[in-house]
Amino acid sequence: QVQLMESGGGLVQAGGSLRLSCAASGSSSSIIAMGWYRQAPGLQRELVALRTRGGNTDYADSVKGRFSILTDYSWTTMYLQMNNLKPEDTAVYYCSAKTEGSTRDYWGRGTQVTVPS
Repeated sequence: QVQLMESGGGLVQAGGSLRLSCAASGSSSSIIAMGWYRQAPGLQRELVALRTRGGNTDYADSVKGRFSILTDYSWTTMYLQMNNLKPEDTAVYYCSAKTEGSTRDYWGRGTQVTVPS
């Protein structure tokens, strides 16, 4: 079992920056990949960024060059550094994790990011 908790959301003006955090607890040593997803009103949840223990990263085309996914050495905290924010980045951002030997995805409760137009 892995528990995830996001923090760091808020309201920021276009062009500004925010850093989201995701704290992992429980069986965090079994985590093999962590990612950030977002869901805007009326839209499906979408992948924002993904990072594996092997060092591979993947970003949505809409955030490439603006967002960076980072983890600490122990993989107990994951970050999403968001720069040059745009109104279309407004969404609830969710932290997700996959563990070794399991097909289950773990999710946090989400944190709201709002970029007024």
